[in-house]
Amino acid sequence: MSRSGFGWFQIVRLGLIQACLGAVVVVTTSTLNRIMVVELALPAVLPGFLVAWHYAVQMVRPRMGFGADKGRRCTPWMMGGMLVLGVGGVMAASATVWMATQPIYGTVLAMLSFSLIGLGVSACGTSLLALMAKQVPEDRRAPAATAVWMMMIVGFAVTAGVVGKLIDPYTPEVLLQVSAGLSALTAVITALCLWGLEATAATDMPAPEARVPQDPQHNFKQALQEVWREPVARTFTVFVFTSMLAYSAQDLILEPFAGAVHGFTPGQTTQLSGWHHMGVLIGMLAVAGAGSRWVAGRLGTVSAWMVGGCLMSALATVGLCSAALSEGWPLQANVVGLGVANGAFSIAAIATMMRLAGEGGPGREGTRMGLWGAAQAAAFGLGGLLGTAASDLAHALLGEQRTAYAAVFGMQALMFAVSAALASRLREPAAPREPLQFDNVLWLKGGSRS
Repeated sequence: MSRSGFGWFQIVRLGLIQACLGAVVVVTTSTLNRIMVVELALPAVLPGFLVAWHYAVQMVRPRMGFGADKGRRCTPWMMGGMLVLGVGGVMAASATVWMATQPIYGTVLAMLSFSLIGLGVSACGTSLLALMAKQVPEDRRAPAATAVWMMMIVGFAVTAGVVGKLIDPYTPEVLLQVSAGLSALTAVITALCLWGLEATAATDMPAPEARVPQDPQHNFKQALQEVWREPVARTFTVFVFTSMLAYSAQDLILEPFAGAVHGFTPGQTTQLSGWHHMGVLIGMLAVAGAGSRWVAGRLGTVSAWMVGGCLMSALATVGLCSAALSEGWPLQANVVGLGVANGAFSIAAIATMMRLAGEGGPGREGTRMGLWGAAQAAAFGLGGLLGTAASDLAHALLGEQRTAYAAVFGMQALMFAVSAALASRLREPAAPREPLQFDNVLWLKGGSRS
């Protein structure tokens, strides 16, 4: 039986789930962050630590993926993860309110809450990617990855805007009501999107006897060791960590750099971030177009976009070095170019991730996705810390902010260049030469008559 895989209706349903996931996360990492620092006058390091902690908890992603592999179903993990995430979101809002009167108890509850948030994101996000890897056909992977991630970004933006209006003016009661309502709404939407999703997919799955048998004695440690022994999986893990470390380190120092070196106002630095996000969107759409069946590789393969995106990110970051040392450098155009390069390599990496998850053999897609998701979480958790710490260290050693920022951007450019070198080792396999029978003469596609 041919495997048709998911169509766009199923892909959009997965995108809605990703948007729901992003909606809950953005409130806990953005809105609660602001309330802790501004309304409650707590140290900014507290929400920063909580966000870093929720990334640290995501080291369990490989175990979540293994659970989905072992049960051969992803949707229970996705639904369970969304429920845990929703509970964690409500608890985080309650912890924030409690901090106003009992800071210590509120902080302890916040730690537990962000642990649940990390677990929920791990279970839902890893299983969602594993299901996409299993069911999205090759020619739809780049467009599907773009669609799902764009829907997540829309979820970020819409939720931040709506929640911001609903809790203004801020009162603890309104915060708790909005948080509870959001968690309930996302759980309902997720349940509706998952209804019958894997039952439909089952018609396109291989027959039970064709699947890799699951050994009852085969445990998670053995499965992870098997995946880690795969050279491609190991190389891609290092690539994800390196590229995402460079990406996230740049994210937290771009606005301070524009303000300190170029004299941008807070409003102007916010607009600069907006230009960067616009560039990211353009890069995502470019890869989606290049990876679609209608273009059929005429604009370059997904792997080429991944390598090229990393190289262009390195060049754009070198441009930021020049912006640090030169007054007249076109900073806005440089930042847009950086965004295009970032968007191109990130979406190409996600499409490649879906391809590689299945290429290593069936039955381990979730474990591979979990390993790569853990690498990304570790990079994001360390990126903000290392980016700001490297900036502070460079300022202390060099004693001059222009040279200090140039040194930090140079370090990031080097990380992007290393990422490009790693990505070049993950080229797509050449298309097989399929035999065609025509008038009793054997022809080979792309070959000569024999």
